Amino acid sequence: MSDLADGVPKIPDLELANLEFLAVSADVDAETRRNARQTLLESIASNNMTPYYKKVVEDLHEPIDAALLAKMEQANAEELKKLEEKLNDATQNLGETEISDALAATAYYLSKIGDKEKAVAAFRLAYDKTGPLGARIDLLFAVIRIGLFFKDNDLISRDIDKVKDLIEEGGDWDRRNRLKVYRGLYLISIRDFKGAVNLFLDTLATFTSTEVMEYKDFVRYAVLTAAITLERPEFKKKVVNAPEILEVLHEIPNLEQFAFSLYRANYSQFFTALALVEQSLKRDRMLAAHYRYYIREMRIKAYNQLLQSYRSVTIALVAQSFGVSEEYIDADLSRFIASGRIQAVIDKVGGVVETNRADGKNRQYVETIRNGDALLNKIQKLGRVINV
Repeated sequence: MSDLADGVPKIPDLELANLEFLAVSADVDAETRRNARQTLLESIASNNMTPYYKKVVEDLHEPIDAALLAKMEQANAEELKKLEEKLNDATQNLGETEISDALAATAYYLSKIGDKEKAVAAFRLAYDKTGPLGARIDLLFAVIRIGLFFKDNDLISRDIDKVKDLIEEGGDWDRRNRLKVYRGLYLISIRDFKGAVNLFLDTLATFTSTEVMEYKDFVRYAVLTAAITLERPEFKKKVVNAPEILEVLHEIPNLEQFAFSLYRANYSQFFTALALVEQSLKRDRMLAAHYRYYIREMRIKAYNQLLQSYRSVTIALVAQSFGVSEEYIDADLSRFIASGRIQAVIDKVGGVVETNRADGKNRQYVETIRNGDALLNKIQKLGRVINV
């Protein structure tokens, strides 16, 4: 296929899956849904994506355009016939490499038009007929992209595990980095931000996986996962001072204010940015299901960051710092304190938040005693065994 000559192809095109998500999302405005629908259907028609078209019109609760469907089906049949003829010619007249290439070409075409089941089966067949390690890894990456397109987590995780095993056999540097990006994208989709963050940060300087997302989107995911998982000193080292991030951070709406206001403890500015980030998460196919969790955890993180500087602080000062009302802070902190996420108590009479963090030396003392008791128990058990 000509698409393959220029590197890793955008097959399937994940942007179409993003458009479908926006076209049916209740969390975006009507104009966004309308524009996404129009662009999506135009792309489907121009690429003759018959199988995907049937899925999309069902999701959109729209009738099928019979004339368009017939046109696309004819185009698919003609292309598949050509691919079959190439495969037959390779089987009868050429070698194993040409057969493998012909099988892969069919698989990529089926993937391009959105025929999930047939594409996966075709890639499996091509994989079985392919010898070189790198080519086999690339076929598995193509299956993972199908999984990402249709959000099939079982398919994604199985083939990520297969790629890991193959890369251990001798995968090159580029494919190792590509795997980190694919794994990171999968992990954020299942809310494993801790698992994803270092995969993203490790590949900031070597990112080439534009077949799954643009670099700015990659940096955005790196910053978002770092903000929720890293402690402040590490966040400064890996995000605030990272040249790869700083180079594009200003081009990503609201993200620079979000990252720097959190680090610099400008909490009112951070809350403003967090509200805007929340809207962007609702429009993100990979993160929309987790936006409430993410926003809640970032509020907890900001509250804890402020409170760790005080033994006691007035509710009025906390409210002023975050640019919200005292009633809001009282209610928000009370909920997180009750659930054990913030170690503090609220004196409603005095209008004060008192932190009750364990003293550092006290904590070390208790930990030493606990470890000492465990060691003594082991020595006593060993002594009994020796005596016997």
